[in-house]
Amino acid sequence: MIKKTLYFGSPAYLHLRDQQLVIKKQLPGFHAETRPIEDIGVIILDHGQITISHNAIKELQSNNVVIISCDDSHMPHSIMLPLEGHSEQSQRYKVQLEASLPLKKMLWQQTIIAKINNQQKVLQILDKPYKRLEVLSRRVQSGDVDNVEGQAAAYYWSTYIEGFVRDRYGLPPNNFLNYGYAILRAIVARALISSGLILTIGIHHKNKYNAFCLADDIMEPFRPFVDLIVHDMYNNDDLELFLSPESKKRLLHLPNVDALYGKTKRPLMVGMSQTSASLFKCFSGEKRKIVFPKIIL
Repeated sequence: MIKKTLYFGSPAYLHLRDQQLVIKKQLPGFHAETRPIEDIGVIILDHGQITISHNAIKELQSNNVVIISCDDSHMPHSIMLPLEGHSEQSQRYKVQLEASLPLKKMLWQQTIIAKINNQQKVLQILDKPYKRLEVLSRRVQSGDVDNVEGQAAAYYWSTYIEGFVRDRYGLPPNNFLNYGYAILRAIVARALISSGLILTIGIHHKNKYNAFCLADDIMEPFRPFVDLIVHDMYNNDDLELFLSPESKKRLLHLPNVDALYGKTKRPLMVGMSQTSASLFKCFSGEKRKIVFPKIIL
């Protein structure tokens, strides 16, 4: 089932009634709306005058809904997720914590290969030279000891848009990429929580100040899906200096973008549960490979 993303960028009051989220916007002529909690996957709060009841928060979290709060610059800056998302939580924690270093290095190798392959597909779709990435993807070793990811990124971004420099604090469209990646990080974290995994324990990222190391690992092959949306906006002159409501609407469509999981086409958010489930099976020894999405050419 495809979960909906709800964005609130104006004053509103959100509360719970009969397992439904009741939405009251402070706009002339606006009548209260209701949405079934089970249909919601992500809620984005992007206004200082939004009130949400505690009962609504509890029910949303019980249904594994990600609640994202934005700062004064309208960029996502905090994520609310449930502490537990699986009935076998402690056993799954144990399996993840006992994963060996060679296994983690192998999984990171798979992750980087999947990322570079999707970057290659982005360049193919954009009719840009991509053969260099084909070569690099074959050079990724266990643990990516030679940092092929960095080599691929340098080529990818220089080819993605002529003259573009990927910098988190750089000129547009960097801010659009940042926004899309923040949404992506949240929905990947949601899928990992649903599979009973610990977000702070990554397979590669180890920053002691980062509570989302595993999400930052697993989201890497998903990033090119954001890149495609942003480039389409850039190519059609839809990009402005700042994120407009229309730009955000385009980026919030990300969870519904179709991707290939094996030979099956699924919306990205639906398929993410397959990725997180396969990761756990790798930790438990049931599988040897993570199921990552592929961009459809």
